[in-house]
Amino acid sequence: MEVKPGYKQTEVGVIPEEWDASGLGRFWSVTDCKHVTAEFVPNGFPVASIKEVQSRFVDLTTAKQTTSYFYSLLIEGGRKPCPGDLILSRNATVGEVAQVAEWHPPFAMGQDVCLLRKKSPDHSTEFLQAVFQSSVIANQLSNLMVGSTFKRVNVEQIRNFSVPTPPPPEQRAIAGAMSDVDALIGALDQLIAKKRDLKQAAMQQLLTGKKRLPGFHGEWETKTLFELADCRKELFDDGDWIEAEYLTESGIRLVQTGNIGEGKFVDKNAKKYISSDSFKKLGCKNLQIGDILICRLAEPAGRACILPDIGEERVITAVDVTIFRPLPSVADRRYLVNLFNTRQWFEGVNERCGGSTRTRIARGQLGKMQIRIPPLPEQTAIAEVLSDMDAEVATLEQRRDKTRALKQGMMQELLTGRIRLVESGNVIVESEKR
Repeated sequence: MEVKPGYKQTEVGVIPEEWDASGLGRFWSVTDCKHVTAEFVPNGFPVASIKEVQSRFVDLTTAKQTTSYFYSLLIEGGRKPCPGDLILSRNATVGEVAQVAEWHPPFAMGQDVCLLRKKSPDHSTEFLQAVFQSSVIANQLSNLMVGSTFKRVNVEQIRNFSVPTPPPPEQRAIAGAMSDVDALIGALDQLIAKKRDLKQAAMQQLLTGKKRLPGFHGEWETKTLFELADCRKELFDDGDWIEAEYLTESGIRLVQTGNIGEGKFVDKNAKKYISSDSFKKLGCKNLQIGDILICRLAEPAGRACILPDIGEERVITAVDVTIFRPLPSVADRRYLVNLFNTRQWFEGVNERCGGSTRTRIARGQLGKMQIRIPPLPEQTAIAEVLSDMDAEVATLEQRRDKTRALKQGMMQELLTGRIRLVESGNVIVESEKR
């Protein structure tokens, strides 16, 4: 492949000539954790292991804590995490990396992590963290793991990671650009969480009758689910018992318990099917778009969704799923699914669950569950309000997901020098693409 002037071919691909692509150990020291079995206590010094390094900063919220004696052992040999360091997972979730910040209390490294410390203060912690989140490191990890049963790397392998390293000013410029995108994603996450909280509050008010929408004053009724299905089994029945021997790669789609989320259908890449012959042999039941599917199996039992159009001509479901078709003249299905996503509903289902190996609720017990419902017009009005709130959250989630995709594209361009950022005074400008 022809390399354009100003660029060079390296182990990480084509990068600018003035960038380095040697091993990580040239600019960063890599120190393994102390292999000491610490004693844990209720109150002491936090210990950061794999689960504490799965976010931008080391998260010590639920970290185990150890005594001062073991803390002193764990930080021996330059192992005390300091601001600007990175803690890297080298087992299980290999490559996850988190920053150590000024605001962290004193803590120690636990098992299966190592400490990355820059050899010069000019290098950017945020830049290296971005590199570890990119395909540059992911590809090298993938090559190391070929044929391996366990996901694990040693310190020497980490030192030898090929890392594209621009001059420190450009590192900081790239890190700043990525930080801006992270800030936008974080702001969207916070807004989504706020909107979800608002919906939960609205559900608590509207689905219990504590707050009535304008113009509605009718009395509410208490009904069982089986009564809402006109006490007819064909309107309140379980899916089909499909054993593994009947599963195929195409044919009639099988909706499984994992497809049923809390209030929404969750489509997955791993789809299962059965043949038409198996459908006839087993006497299976066809699902209809708009059916309420209630999962009788934890976790949590009682979660429900409305079956949307999933682009399949024929659909069936599993035996641990109840197919619920309430009469349209008495119940709005969107209203019911929202009701089936409340804390009170899950608590009621849990009280009726049984099973020694896998917790589940029997269909008969599910059918006896009582709910309070307003007249149909008020159900529909409440469902509309809650649906509008769902749509607002979905729009924000789409925007966040697009921003995340944009970040991945930016990382690929910036971390390989395909797009250059030149620091000029306090203004960062994008240079011409190669």
